[in-house]
Amino acid sequence: MKLVTTLPERAGFLHAIPLFDLFGLLLVFILLGPSFVRHSGVRVDMPMSRYQVERDPNAAVITITQGNPAVLWLERQRVTEGELIKSLAERREQMATVPTVYIRSDAEIPASFERRVAESALQQGYRVYLLGRPLMFEEFE
Repeated sequence: MKLVTTLPERAGFLHAIPLFDLFGLLLVFILLGPSFVRHSGVRVDMPMSRYQVERDPNAAVITITQGNPAVLWLERQRVTEGELIKSLAERREQMATVPTVYIRSDAEIPASFERRVAESALQQGYRVYLLGRPLMFEEFE
């Protein structure tokens, strides 16, 4: 007995199905891939805060991380206190309006050091905001 196939000699759609699978997987990786990437920057464990401020796009962000002495970052660049004051003064000269500084500090940073950084920004004519991690709803009670 001879077996005879009922399919046409060239079933092209059967060869295309693995390509659809491949394109589907590529699409999933391309669309979802960036959401799994950890964004680089300076990691800070900020204290809790009940208040939120609208983000000023022109604001300078000063980050204070743990260290001995504490480490200062202006945007994502490591600076000393002297360099920070100099950079803030240069930035102030370029601004037409009253500039804003956001200070993100680690929860373990002494308040005296944080205050010293805030006062140096205030002396340069900046509006200073201390940022904190937002509280969850259950923590308000």
